[in-house]
Amino acid sequence: MPQPHEFARPIENLIASMRGLPNNDSRSKPRREQPLGDVIDKLLHKYKVGIDAPDHTIRQHWSEIVGSANAGYSHPVKIDTKGKLLVMVSHAVVRDELRLLETIILQRVRQLRGCERVTGLTLRAG
Repeated sequence: MPQPHEFARPIENLIASMRGLPNNDSRSKPRREQPLGDVIDKLLHKYKVGIDAPDHTIRQHWSEIVGSANAGYSHPVKIDTKGKLLVMVSHAVVRDELRLLETIILQRVRQLRGCERVTGLTLRAG
């Protein structure tokens, strides 16, 4: 036999008042008590607080990765969910050069600690 549909609490209370039943004023889920230290540790791990993010590491080493001339006209922004590194480039010639050197740039980026998951480059004017 199928289970009855669960409505939101305000809808359940409206139906209960129409049927002459008492309202449900309890909390929807009982709260679990956890030590504060465990909660803080989970949050620090989830949001990677205190750990250098891969895109931050790439920014620190960008002039070594692409050379100082190209680094002056470009900067890495972020790594998207697919593992592509978004790079903003201010000059079309530099964009074309970075596109030609993409394989070498990716090899250098992947050698950095924590940056092994970078799969490609996305170059945008900006």
